[in-house]
Amino acid sequence: MDWAVLIASGVMESVWAVALGKSDGLTQPGPTVVFLAAMALSMAGLAFATKTLPMGTAYAVWVGIGAALTVVYGMATGSEPATFARIALIAGLVGCVIGLKLVGGEG
Repeated sequence: MDWAVLIASGVMESVWAVALGKSDGLTQPGPTVVFLAAMALSMAGLAFATKTLPMGTAYAVWVGIGAALTVVYGMATGSEPATFARIALIAGLVGCVIGLKLVGGEG
């Protein structure tokens, strides 16, 4: 359950990052509301997960998921270049996040 919540909160991190970019400095109401709601959910999920997972592991997984999805979104929408090197580096980041889950570390 803690890992599922952590993964979901990592997805919400990506949602709030994308919404922040679309909010034009928090001046656009729709994206600003999405940003605030997604950030609250993301932080709450991270806080919940750290009750049972080590903070360092949870934070690394949370950031890794959010960063990878945000970059993939940028590449999918054409706002960021989708080069072989960038895709390989994101794959490496995802591999490291999966590795953190596989080696355990529950407290």
